[in-house]
Amino acid sequence: MHYFLNIGSNLGNRKLNISRALRMLEEKFRYFDASHIVESRPWGYVSDNSYLNIAVRIVSDLDPEDMLKELHEIEDKLNQHPHRDETGQYADREIDIDIMAVDYLKVNTPELTIPHKHLAERRFFLEPMAEIAPFWTHPITHLTCEQMLAALPKDPAPLPDK
Repeated sequence: MHYFLNIGSNLGNRKLNISRALRMLEEKFRYFDASHIVESRPWGYVSDNSYLNIAVRIVSDLDPEDMLKELHEIEDKLNQHPHRDETGQYADREIDIDIMAVDYLKVNTPELTIPHKHLAERRFFLEPMAEIAPFWTHPITHLTCEQMLAALPKDPAPLPDK
């Protein structure tokens, strides 16, 4: 199965964090393809730290639930901080790995939704994914990555220089 992942980092040396996650994925899985890195604002919470995001395609025979466990192991090795704060809200993190899609599968369990439930809403998911899989078609909306990306508004303002 082809897995489409999004790797994000907004804490510490973001590029190094992503490189470490990519290296760990390369060690575990056969085929590997990655997009360029995009920068974005945090989604779902306020932070001064912008994210770097990259899309990755890997091939694996693991079922989605087992893949999620593998990805959580990588996150656990690379993260020094929890994904959520004491109130349960999103928090800055060294690495975040999300499953965007798995071929044309649809999965909906308490632990996992595939395709990712916010895939069509987030430019930082779609822009890099469209680079490595422009014609992948969402199994629910029947739109390609390029079509979903074209339907999104542009980011409201450039990110501030740091």
